[in-house]
Amino acid sequence: METTSSTNEHTGRGTMWELERNLDQPMDAEAGRLRNMYREKTYPTLVLLQLAFQSLGVVFGDLGTSPLYVFYNIFPGESEIKDTEQVIGALSLIIYSLTLIPLVKYVFIVLRANDNGQGGTFALYSLLCRHAKINTIPNQHRTDEDLTTYSRHIYDEKSLAAKIKRWLEGHQFRKNAILILVLFGTCMAVGDGILTPAISVLSATGGIQVEEPKMRNDVVVIVSVVILIGLFSMQHFGTDKVSWLFAPIVFVWYILIGILGAVNISKYDRSVLKAFNPVYVYRYFKRGKTSWVSLGGIMLSITGTEALFADLSYFPVQAIQIAFTVVVFPCLLLQYTGQAAYIAQNRNSVVHAFYYSLPDSVRWPSFIVATAAAVVASQATISMTYSIIKQALALGCFPRVRIIHTSKKYLGQIYSPDINWILLIFCIAVTAGFKKQSQIANAYGTAVIMVMLVTTFLMVPIMLLVWRSHWSLVILFTALSLVVEIPYFSAVVRKIDQGGWVPLVFAGAFLIIMYVWHYGTLKRYEFEMHSKVSMAWILGLGPSLGLVRVPGMGLWRSSHLLALHHQPPGHPLHFGLRLREIPSCLHCATG
Repeated sequence: METTSSTNEHTGRGTMWELERNLDQPMDAEAGRLRNMYREKTYPTLVLLQLAFQSLGVVFGDLGTSPLYVFYNIFPGESEIKDTEQVIGALSLIIYSLTLIPLVKYVFIVLRANDNGQGGTFALYSLLCRHAKINTIPNQHRTDEDLTTYSRHIYDEKSLAAKIKRWLEGHQFRKNAILILVLFGTCMAVGDGILTPAISVLSATGGIQVEEPKMRNDVVVIVSVVILIGLFSMQHFGTDKVSWLFAPIVFVWYILIGILGAVNISKYDRSVLKAFNPVYVYRYFKRGKTSWVSLGGIMLSITGTEALFADLSYFPVQAIQIAFTVVVFPCLLLQYTGQAAYIAQNRNSVVHAFYYSLPDSVRWPSFIVATAAAVVASQATISMTYSIIKQALALGCFPRVRIIHTSKKYLGQIYSPDINWILLIFCIAVTAGFKKQSQIANAYGTAVIMVMLVTTFLMVPIMLLVWRSHWSLVILFTALSLVVEIPYFSAVVRKIDQGGWVPLVFAGAFLIIMYVWHYGTLKRYEFEMHSKVSMAWILGLGPSLGLVRVPGMGLWRSSHLLALHHQPPGHPLHFGLRLREIPSCLHCATG
């Protein structure tokens, strides 16, 4: 004790200065336990297959119901089909679009770019923020690299990754541009969550007019609205229960469309199998402007792909990969090929071609399954919207809404009552306002392709900075993605005045809300930092401050994260609380 006193007298600093110095030390003990705290959880084979089955009811419903309306939107007029080769060309485009975008790009590549199990546009941004200082709120504490999965990569100064990193960090304008790009992609995804239930349910219930041609379209709209109300009313039960209810329906649907597709191929026209030859894609485009305009309808075959990535927090990557490659992909190929075989022989039945191609004995049962599958299809984008809003909340880009965790086993399964009812109101407005699926399809296509383009652009710095991929692989990935997405984008831009403006309006409104809220969060942060009183200043007040040691532990409620800091026994404050800023990690901030 005498030694301590003499030391303090010699330095002119009291015991409280020692406290300040110790408070600023890295939390080595905690860091050792929490380093790399997120690892991809491994599941037994049986559990993985069970999760893959459940994912059908949440993730893949949207992709599965696309055959209900794709060919009708490719050839909206019966006179537009000139010959069988035109149908084969359209089918060839569908086949290779499904192969390059959902299968190659998303299932095998983009799903790996998850942020500690979170998927979607915001997850890509969060992941990138931990490898480059591009976040507009400087909330990275110097001990975060030990406490979380922050990057500790050191790049060669002359490498492309280092140059990209310096370029991104070099100017505030670039940081804001990336943030706006992310917000725009997110808002388009929310618009997709509004449009998917509308077009899926309206397309399925339209099958009533196949058996009852005299039925007015208003009746179909009313039935669709009733189904939508029932769908959104079920959301509070939680993803786990909903997926067990919906998964058998979607599984039966995929098996049904796969079998019917195979039957139609053998029954009508086997020559459509030539569509697997990519030369027919080239021949299709040689037909001129009409073929280019029809790309908007062909693109609907890959809608739901963006939800596949955004819904990643609900299921592990392997489960989604198994479900897609074993069930979804082969059944979709069979159905599109079989439907093309029917249209090649029945060019006057493009409208509701799916229902017309069915045998009379299974038409009504198929209609019931299709309607149920269409309801389930909406679940993918509804769940996606919940996940997106939760991520926006974590990064300070959305007003606070209530988030309910519906599962004790899976953190990512959530429900937001506020967002749920807002989505319902907008879905009813779109369904009742447009009444025809062709106009909704134009709006739907615009939202989907813009989300895909944003994902492609964000994957470039992630492949370089996070994965450290060779530049040739980055160029190959970008080229394969853009060679499909740019033509689709050029096609949907032509239809902005025919319904494509709807997602732009939704995106604009949500973008303003998100950006203004983020701007307010940034200004609050700057004010707090400017008004912050340092611990050194407080301790400089000396003995007059009247600090005393009290037993126990103190807790301080704040919007920031609090981490317990353990002082060694005998210290003036044996237990202390360390105020930590929220890191740019969706898993840490929301877990």
